[in-house]
Amino acid sequence: MKINFAMWSKALQGVPHITKAEWAELDIVSRWLIATRAMALVLTLFSAMIAGLFALRDGKFDLGIWLLLTIGLFMAHGTNNLINDWTDYARGVDRGNYFRAQYGPQPLEHGLLTQRQLFGYIAVTGLLAVIPGLALVYYRGGITLPLMAVGAFFVLFYTFPLKYIGLGEIALLVIWGPLMVGGGHYVFTGAWDWNVTLAGLAYSLGVCAALFGKHIDKLDMDEAKHIRTLPVILGERNARVGVIVMIILQYALIVYLIVIGFFTPILLLVFLSLPVFLKQVLPMYRQPRPKERPANYPETAWPLWFVASAFVFSRRFGAMYLLGLILDTAWRLIAR
Repeated sequence: MKINFAMWSKALQGVPHITKAEWAELDIVSRWLIATRAMALVLTLFSAMIAGLFALRDGKFDLGIWLLLTIGLFMAHGTNNLINDWTDYARGVDRGNYFRAQYGPQPLEHGLLTQRQLFGYIAVTGLLAVIPGLALVYYRGGITLPLMAVGAFFVLFYTFPLKYIGLGEIALLVIWGPLMVGGGHYVFTGAWDWNVTLAGLAYSLGVCAALFGKHIDKLDMDEAKHIRTLPVILGERNARVGVIVMIILQYALIVYLIVIGFFTPILLLVFLSLPVFLKQVLPMYRQPRPKERPANYPETAWPLWFVASAFVFSRRFGAMYLLGLILDTAWRLIAR
């Protein structure tokens, strides 16, 4: 079967709309990227890179360790997304043109995969997450095994019951910051650094804001299906305010870490993402979600609304953050 590199690119940048006939012509990597919603996996790659840069700054970077960490986290995230789809399908959530089935292919609901095939995807992807994790446990020891166990718990139980009782967003905040960045740094150094944890939190707040946006978009559907995400519990207005507060906290944490000397002023580069917040996110989040797609809004993007701008901001902030860390690290290494 011919490798479709163009589809790889599409899957990493967005959620391709695809028919069953088109799916049948795709190579296995393209299918995996679509099934795991690879666009979101890029956020995990950022976390791994941030952890690696802190290790490099401390003189403890090891390429082999970083590759194991990155592959393990990447595959764990993919496993989680696959399990999410199976759980929602098994519980009947995705039936009746539910939100998830509108903005992109749901492999089971749209008949792209059988349950047996999806279980195969889960088994292989999960194994590719566990093997690097066990290698890191063997290499580092200490609290690496408990950190891996916490990660496995979130992979298996994020969708149910955590998402159903308002803990999904909190879990994500912990995973992409303290767990991936703080825990990743620990794997390199063998020591826990709370400033690194705060630096990870500055990144994961943006990821959490994007998830909040998605859950606000489908608030009515979730409430009807008794899925009590935090936006359902808080209500749309409070949830919208929550997203704005989380983004402001990202900038505040960066400034704090600069003031205490953990970062150099180079990290002020993150403020290059501020125009996206001021021009796209803030105006959108000050208003309720429209009931119908506005005439000037892309049909292919609907019903994604709040999540679209929050996701764009999260990737922009993450990119500026990563660039700032690279320059900050280079400056420190040269100045030694």
